[in-house]
Amino acid sequence: MKASGFTLIELLIVVAVIAILAGLLFVTLKPLQRFQDSRNAQRWADANALLSAIKLDQVDNGGSYHTNIAAMADNTYYHIGDASTGCNTTCLNPTVALQEACVDIYGFIDEGYLAELPLEPNNTDASEDHIGYYLYKYDTGQICVGACAEEQGSNSAAPTIEICR
Repeated sequence: MKASGFTLIELLIVVAVIAILAGLLFVTLKPLQRFQDSRNAQRWADANALLSAIKLDQVDNGGSYHTNIAAMADNTYYHIGDASTGCNTTCLNPTVALQEACVDIYGFIDEGYLAELPLEPNNTDASEDHIGYYLYKYDTGQICVGACAEEQGSNSAAPTIEICR
């Protein structure tokens, strides 16, 4: 009587074929680009949340910006962070030249516009003192919030993540 089943060689061949197919699939899906796209999506959401909080505060204050935002010089980029500790003046986006001074918007947490300040998703140096996002105020009063560490992802170049209202 013969025992039925697979031989060791047959099992090893099947495992090798599955491993090769899994490796090809992994390379085809470009996981690094997917992670970069995911972090860029988080940056868009964070910038939108920050700008929404600023605009809600402006509406609640009869059209006036928060004191720290109103004090910003026009047409100038400011890192969002703790003004007492000083801010990082470097931004990976080459068109953004940050001031040494920060703009402090921690009041939006106390006032209930934000649960917490979002931190740049891929920056290990990001902290509550330096969150990795910037503010820009045009001389027309328009405010922009942007990210300093955009990644290329599946795009041909790193996108500029900036929302203005």
